[in-house]
Amino acid sequence: MEKITRLHLPSARADGGQVLHIDFDSFFASCEQQDNPYLRNKPLGVTAANGRTCIIASSREAKRLGIKTGSRTYEVFQICPDLKLVSANFVKYFEISKKFLKICQNFSPDVELFSIDEVFMDVTLTNHLFGGVYNTIKLIKNKIKEEIGEYITVSIGISHNRLLAKLASGINKPNGIFEIRKDNLEAVYSRSKLTDVCGIGNRIKLRLNKIGIYSLLELRDANLSLLIEEFGDFEGHFLKNIGLGIDSDSLNSFTSAPDVKSVGRNYCLPKNEHNKTVVLQNIYELCEEIGIKLRRLNKKARTVGFYFGGNINLHGRKTYNRYFDRGSEMFDLIKLLFDIEQFKYVRQIGIWAGSLKDSINTPLSLFDSPKQNSLQKTIDKINERFGDHTIRNGFLLYADKLTTVPNGYMADKYERTKLALGNINYSP
Repeated sequence: MEKITRLHLPSARADGGQVLHIDFDSFFASCEQQDNPYLRNKPLGVTAANGRTCIIASSREAKRLGIKTGSRTYEVFQICPDLKLVSANFVKYFEISKKFLKICQNFSPDVELFSIDEVFMDVTLTNHLFGGVYNTIKLIKNKIKEEIGEYITVSIGISHNRLLAKLASGINKPNGIFEIRKDNLEAVYSRSKLTDVCGIGNRIKLRLNKIGIYSLLELRDANLSLLIEEFGDFEGHFLKNIGLGIDSDSLNSFTSAPDVKSVGRNYCLPKNEHNKTVVLQNIYELCEEIGIKLRRLNKKARTVGFYFGGNINLHGRKTYNRYFDRGSEMFDLIKLLFDIEQFKYVRQIGIWAGSLKDSINTPLSLFDSPKQNSLQKTIDKINERFGDHTIRNGFLLYADKLTTVPNGYMADKYERTKLALGNINYSP
């Protein structure tokens, strides 16, 4: 049964507007349960596609048993020996997310994709067309049931800004609705933790604790100069605004292409990898993926950066005097910045390209050749038709194939740009 906390609704203009934060409940697991009725009403854990050692999402049934994101599988089987495990399928989840965005556009032109499973909607100027904000929500939930599936539900927060709408959506989970207004904000803050608010993580919480702030109400009453002394001017004002329930940021519609300043990819290997050839193959594959994204965005880069985590952590970056958009070039440039022999093993790899410029505006490089460019275009066409990495460099002949998939937090500007342009596509 849907849980609704509905009190007297003041005029939207009095509170500055009506913003919804719509958050899917146990999204990855619910998608799998919607897809496979056998998994419904059972504890379910979703694991990374390249390994089954860590739970990256759990179903509502598993959460009730205490199985949380980040739990190790050997730990959760002690809690629930009958736990079902499935590998994550981010392409599937993103397709469902895109269906949901289309539903949202029927109710407001102002929709911001915050992550793959949550959006903000400003319904200030449109909710009257659908019988008010609560009837708008009812219609949205019905559309989800009809067009996406009856097993996938959302929790919705209502408030006059994004900060408070997001806090509100977590109060009546799952499948609930809650509204935060100016006249109940103090009551909500009194029973919420610092980390319940977007923008305050454990690191910030500990620093707030250090200066005597342990609750949102104490943050509200804190002296601004104390916050600035600890956090600096910008973050001090930001935290003070959180305490006061102020958020002046407007929604960034997903239909507006963001300014892409860098393109990157992080990858966690299935195990501590001691084979240095395998590590280099993974680095090469990630460079190839970034090259694919650059070319699809019609961009070139001249800065490369990396992070490797293993027996030691190493990071670096360098800006060159030439532009590139091919993975092979990027791989060669990155290899100049580190010595693989420094590592006994590697587990985490992060690669990125920056200092982007539209390809048409970049000067010709001595490393460019018409023959090489023509070959690359042919390879791209084949890969677009049959799936990324269908044609690979010989160095990757016996390497595992990585797949280009959307990021769960939609942190990649490539994904957001292609979504805004309406032509993002992932090949299975």
